[in-house]
Amino acid sequence: MKKNKILSIFILLILLFTSCSSDNDNPEPINEEELITTIIVTLNPDNGGTVITLESKDLDGDGPNAPVIEVSGNLVAGTSYTGDILLLNESETPPENITEEVEDEDDEHQFFYTIGDGLDITTEYVNFDGDGNPLGTQIRLNTGTASNGTLTFTLRHEPKKPNDGTLADAGGETDIAQTFNLTVE
Repeated sequence: MKKNKILSIFILLILLFTSCSSDNDNPEPINEEELITTIIVTLNPDNGGTVITLESKDLDGDGPNAPVIEVSGNLVAGTSYTGDILLLNESETPPENITEEVEDEDDEHQFFYTIGDGLDITTEYVNFDGDGNPLGTQIRLNTGTASNGTLTFTLRHEPKKPNDGTLADAGGETDIAQTFNLTVE
């Protein structure tokens, strides 16, 4: 009886030590999401008119303060704009340029542009990932007639690619989503 008890304890110890061994000597590095405090969209009219800047700063991240949103002016009807999106983490000094990381990891990111009711504009992607799928840190925006409405920029991390261009089909996680009130005159 004593031998069976010692043998049982011995087997239990062997199982305990073998189950705690590491099978993964090279664990995959964790790629933590970056904090994005600021989005700046710079829209340059192709005809040489006034540059329009859309900016949102949320320096406390998920804190209690709402983002400060500014639109530098109105869009001109019947105009094409070429735009660049800049993402920053301004909680660091100097601010970290998150756009560079998004573009380096282009296969894991995609911007989506959602046009609200009433705003007469169209958008199209200018830059793409290595597989030819949209990335969207560069945008072409074309205005129609005078109108008012919203334009939302949403950056998704690890969306399904290719997708049908909608957030619902893309899945993934939202890194940032910001809505701007725009006027076309």
